[in-house]
Amino acid sequence: MTKDELINLFNKVYGSSEGNRGLHFFFAPGRVNLIGEHTDYNGGLVFPCALTVGTYVVISPRADRKIRMYSDNFPNIGVVELSVGSLEYNEDHNWANYPKGVIETMKKHGYIGEYGFDAVFYGDIPNGAGLSSSASIELVTAIMWDWLNDFQADRVQLVKYAQEAENQYIGVNCGIMDQFAIGMGKEENAVLLDCHSLEYHYAPVKLNGVKLVIANTNKRRGLADSKYNERRSECEQALRDLQAVTTIDNLCELSNNEFLKLKTHISDPVVARRAKHAVTENVRTKEAAQKLKNQDVAGFGKLMNESHVSLRDDYEVTGEHLDALVNAAWEEEEVLGSRMTGAGFGGCTVSLIREENMEETLKRIGEKYEAATGLKADFYVVGIGDGAKKLT
Repeated sequence: MTKDELINLFNKVYGSSEGNRGLHFFFAPGRVNLIGEHTDYNGGLVFPCALTVGTYVVISPRADRKIRMYSDNFPNIGVVELSVGSLEYNEDHNWANYPKGVIETMKKHGYIGEYGFDAVFYGDIPNGAGLSSSASIELVTAIMWDWLNDFQADRVQLVKYAQEAENQYIGVNCGIMDQFAIGMGKEENAVLLDCHSLEYHYAPVKLNGVKLVIANTNKRRGLADSKYNERRSECEQALRDLQAVTTIDNLCELSNNEFLKLKTHISDPVVARRAKHAVTENVRTKEAAQKLKNQDVAGFGKLMNESHVSLRDDYEVTGEHLDALVNAAWEEEEVLGSRMTGAGFGGCTVSLIREENMEETLKRIGEKYEAATGLKADFYVVGIGDGAKKLT
């Protein structure tokens, strides 16, 4: 959506901008994780990048304490009205609980705003696809609220507040990867992030004739009510079992060999498989970053394939639709690698596909997927963009 279209939308919702206190524009991207899935809450490495699609917000500051928010993605909800001093969770507020949660969390940490705002949100991230539309809303709110009140909070701190809002206010027990990638993303770079220490490095993504393609299964999955929390608790159980015989704080501290020696101490074989995925995926992520550094895109793709197999067999979070889409991609010569991305149980895949004959390749993948599932997949050839920012 262009700036003019955002202005027109704002004026349509709230009336003409004449007499308001000026309009200001902010953007936070979606993210895709290239590799390193379900390692974040196990203290491991992830390798996400920010996308060029995301969430836009246009605001007009107010002179009172009223907050009014409207999302063009949820027009049926209408304008949500509240006060800076009253930000309790309200199921009827639907999507607006995400920005409310961020403002309330920042308030809890001493970042208290005096005045409200009128806001229009618009996102071009496919909703429910697993590209972190919720974290995108959180980060665009955090940088907007920080700017509006001139808090000048540290960016990593804002990332942490956004994660806390999702954990404690919304009630989804997510790791920090989504918010970090969206808050700290850099154009044409992926971020190799250690989720335990929050140390991070940018890695230039030079794909040389290969494109990053996200495919949406169009099988909706609700993160809060998926098996996400169950997997997390299984990993915590594995860690407790291992801590009886070794001094580790997180599963991802182990190498593959160390895990093989210790895994018999995990009492439940299912829990042992969950831990195996976390450990091997962390090792794969380290290797993948090195492959990209060496511009070995084919080697990177192979590790993506191995990641999907582990998520399918050991972590069991893929399901029929993601497997069908990945299998269809693996059959294509132009596809260097393909895997599910995100929490699983629906959502998206991410693939590396050669540019030549892209249209025909995607058409064949789509046809095979539809034949297997009865659903049509949507494909997005994406660019790697910057993290959350105020737009000039």
